[in-house]
Amino acid sequence: MFILHIGNKNYSSWSMRPWVAMTAFGIPFEERQHGLDTPEFAEQVGRLSPVARVPILEHGGLRVWDSLAISEYLAEQFPHHALWPRDTAARALARSLCASMHSGFGALREHMPMNIRAQLPGRGLTPAVQRDIDQILRLWQGALQSSGGPFLFGAFCLADAFYAPVCMRFLTYRPELPDWAWRHVQDIAAHPAVGKWNAQARAEPVFLPAEEPYRRP
Repeated sequence: MFILHIGNKNYSSWSMRPWVAMTAFGIPFEERQHGLDTPEFAEQVGRLSPVARVPILEHGGLRVWDSLAISEYLAEQFPHHALWPRDTAARALARSLCASMHSGFGALREHMPMNIRAQLPGRGLTPAVQRDIDQILRLWQGALQSSGGPFLFGAFCLADAFYAPVCMRFLTYRPELPDWAWRHVQDIAAHPAVGKWNAQARAEPVFLPAEEPYRRP
């Protein structure tokens, strides 16, 4: 039995990645949500992980934290699912894209925090954010040209789950993107697992001022 501990769906981009991946590949799990920016969060999540952050995956007596570690663990547990591309070269590239997402794009994270409910066109764009966007587009374009799409490596895989929160940011903040990139964003948004997460995110009644610097309740 898998238990996935996550934060609020409207805001928690890190939680979105394994949730979308597990949902997309039909991996059954129990979801446990912990409210971000609440007094209980650190206590609850701190009992599960030494870093006290979500997501956390429980499997039997094992606890795995960090979205990239969770993804690798799931790929090992379900080798019959193509969570990573089957082709060796494509798989290496997909891991590289995920690692780049995992460790980079700090300006985009800071100035365009994920907020699925909001519509904030033109907000948050700085020169540093634009550099992050340009790099993401180069990564996407190379993968899509090699695979032929519609997803980064043809079929939906972990790389798409990792960049799904970026697509949600683009839909919220509406930076200028080439037509091919908007088509890719729409393809990701239309995926059933992503759509399910988004619908639940929009239904959340929680407003967290720290997560919505441009808005008022």
